Amino acid sequence: MYLPIQSERLYEQIVSQIEQRIEAGDLKVGDQLPSERELAEQFAVSRTAVREAVKALRQKGLLEIRPGRGTFITNGTSDTVRNSLGMLMKIGITKGSGDLVEVREILEPEIAALAATRMTDEYISAMQEAVNIMDTALDNVDVFVEADLDFHLALAEGTQNLIIPILMDSIIDLLREQRKRTGLTKGGLQRGQVHHKKILDAVTRRDAQAARQAMQDHLKQVRKDSNASTADAV
Repeated sequence: MYLPIQSERLYEQIVSQIEQRIEAGDLKVGDQLPSERELAEQFAVSRTAVREAVKALRQKGLLEIRPGRGTFITNGTSDTVRNSLGMLMKIGITKGSGDLVEVREILEPEIAALAATRMTDEYISAMQEAVNIMDTALDNVDVFVEADLDFHLALAEGTQNLIIPILMDSIIDLLREQRKRTGLTKGGLQRGQVHHKKILDAVTRRDAQAARQAMQDHLKQVRKDSNASTADAV
């Protein structure tokens, strides 16, 4: 069993534990890791932290994801390491940049609409779980933001499109940074939560147009809060 994690950089602790198990021979080449949800439960962390750990281990050549089958231990000799879109976007990006908001405005309304037509009960449950956590963390930005990220990633996965979660995952660090800033604006978390519940309701009803509109409204608020947080920092 893995040990529960308590750290500001949770994913690094997860990476360390998995590497130690590989070095000890407990995990061997070809072994399959538990599912993302199972790992999150074992480590007592969010699915977002698990995703980041898996991404880091893939970049080290220690894991590979086989679509439709799962995540497996590799021999560490992979010649191909994919560049992180998130890292590329960080080059030259300024704290007050609206680039990330623009990207989200282009992508996420259509993601929400598509998810509404393909969403399974599993992903609706994951979104509801994230909403429940956010309800209890309106005075805790760090906990709220991790659940917020899980909400949006579950929505992306609900599209049943293999590329969309990868696109969202690639900018997860930027999303976390942005959400923490906007969450510190007065009433920011509460406003975000109102929109999350509207998005969840539309998706649960399988109403694509309502889901698209709910996400557009959410991102309008994100833009306002982002501008406000930038003004406060000047």
